[in-house]
Amino acid sequence: MKAEDVNNRSLDLEAAARMWAEYSTAYPDAVNLCPEYSVERFGDSAVLADALLHEVIHGHKRATSTLAREFMDDGMALPRVGSHWIACDGDGNPKVVLKSVELRLGTFASADADFARDEGEGDRSLESWRTEHRKYWLRGEAARGRTWSEDCAIVFERFLLVWPPEHAGKTPGSQDAAYPV
Repeated sequence: MKAEDVNNRSLDLEAAARMWAEYSTAYPDAVNLCPEYSVERFGDSAVLADALLHEVIHGHKRATSTLAREFMDDGMALPRVGSHWIACDGDGNPKVVLKSVELRLGTFASADADFARDEGEGDRSLESWRTEHRKYWLRGEAARGRTWSEDCAIVFERFLLVWPPEHAGKTPGSQDAAYPV
């Protein structure tokens, strides 16, 4: 089964369900604690999805930020601590399971240097984060026929990469592999 994300790119939900079943078998307590999951991809293009997923797999990206209204647009609830999401590549193939470990709502100005570093994009500086996210959200909101402003609510999320085992725990000193639940 394929589903379409906001950019009409297919997501392989059957493969995602198989990945979820494997994770569930390996870590039933984590799944019992928070059984819901979503299937998504980073960014607004296949190229960006692949680039950001690469940063997740190689340990540089352990955070993401999303306009809160994008969840509403997609008919999804905001994530919660303990929830999982399966991140797909640019072709819609599921690659990793991520677990939300910290969430907060804020505005553009509330992003700080620590979050920019954890988001793991560009040179990992707050200045780079602001420049690139401003462009991204201006572009995305324009495509939806809306105007973006720095006052829009943003979901700031930190996550762990928890599955598959060969990718979990890639960040030196991280708790990813040691703390899947």
